[in-house]
Amino acid sequence: MQTLQHSYRGLSLLFELNWDRLLYLGTIGFALMLGAYLGSL
Repeated sequence: MQTLQHSYRGLSLLFELNWDRLLYLGTIGFALMLGAYLGSL
């Protein structure tokens, strides 16, 4: 049980440190899809 709690804390810390990178990748992906859509019109 203690191992699960430590791994959960580590995972949440990793997510807190990297959430902006995930947002950055999502924004880039959205911009690429929008550009492809507008380019196909």
